[in-house]
Amino acid sequence: MASHPLTRIETGLRVVTDPAPPPAEPRQLTQRQKAAVIVRLLLAEGQPINLGTLPDHMQAALAEQMSQMRLIDRSTVDAVVTSFLEELEQVGLTFPGGIEGALHIMDGQISQTAASRLRRLAGASSKIDPWDRINALPTDRLLTVLEEESVEVAAVMLSKLPVAKAADLLGKLPGERARRVAYAVSMTGNVDPETVRRIGQSLANQLDSQPPKAFDADPVERVGAILNVSGASTREDVLKGLEETDRRFADQVRKAIFTFVHVPLRLGARDVPKVVRIMDQAVLVTALAAAQASPELAPAVDHFLSNMSQRMAQGLREEIGLRGKPRDKEAEEAMSRVVNAIRELEAAGELVLVKDDD
Repeated sequence: MASHPLTRIETGLRVVTDPAPPPAEPRQLTQRQKAAVIVRLLLAEGQPINLGTLPDHMQAALAEQMSQMRLIDRSTVDAVVTSFLEELEQVGLTFPGGIEGALHIMDGQISQTAASRLRRLAGASSKIDPWDRINALPTDRLLTVLEEESVEVAAVMLSKLPVAKAADLLGKLPGERARRVAYAVSMTGNVDPETVRRIGQSLANQLDSQPPKAFDADPVERVGAILNVSGASTREDVLKGLEETDRRFADQVRKAIFTFVHVPLRLGARDVPKVVRIMDQAVLVTALAAAQASPELAPAVDHFLSNMSQRMAQGLREEIGLRGKPRDKEAEEAMSRVVNAIRELEAAGELVLVKDDD
């Protein structure tokens, strides 16, 4: 029996929807390929990634892997992300990468000898950049090497250091040495990277082999600090003996000494009120009363009184007049306490003493 024409038309117009194909199986990727996928996803989302903390060989391997990859299907990406998140959730403890990171968290727990040996062993590997170690050192340690090494090596060091630190070091070099090193920097354009790495490794080994210092301050500062609080007669006797033994060292110690006589020369006018605020007024009156009787110390009295409010200065003048001349022991102790107060403010960063050169 023939079908009705309308039935044939409906059948022809009917749209038949096929079921969706099953999802493809995720591809099996290596760990390096998975890392490339994660990095690519983060970069695509605009997330900042500091890959510079990785060793150079790992950065190069990652870039090479990303250059070899093309399209990755959705199911594979989902599988990589899921696996990555699962691994993150399982992390219970992390350790710093590299010897420097390990030594940083173990600071004070192992000896300097062991730390230096570990740095030398780590530096022997071509995968370690010695300049990372050098850049982290304070300028005072780098200055010693910069003064003793050849001009060419010093120029390479300045070129590898951050600009601010390089400028600081250059400013601490003697004029002629600084000019020679600065000119040598212009000759480093054709130095190959491997030579720079070897120079850095040699400098790092040299710095690590230096014995640890038992004292933070140098001998000049330590002797100067002791003589600051010593009696005037003792101070002059010691300085006289130092001049007979080592005149250069004695001159440096004299520059490091800060006593009451140096107040008008090295204490800034704006810093006088800071000192007055923290001083016991009776002690300050005793020191000023003793100093005004000495032609050598009288300028310090004028420096104090002329850089405070007129009302306070007038009150101190009246108290000084009533105080009379103190005994030598009282005067010396009072002036030492004023000097110590100035030193404490300097150590706290509240004021900066003017240097003799300035």
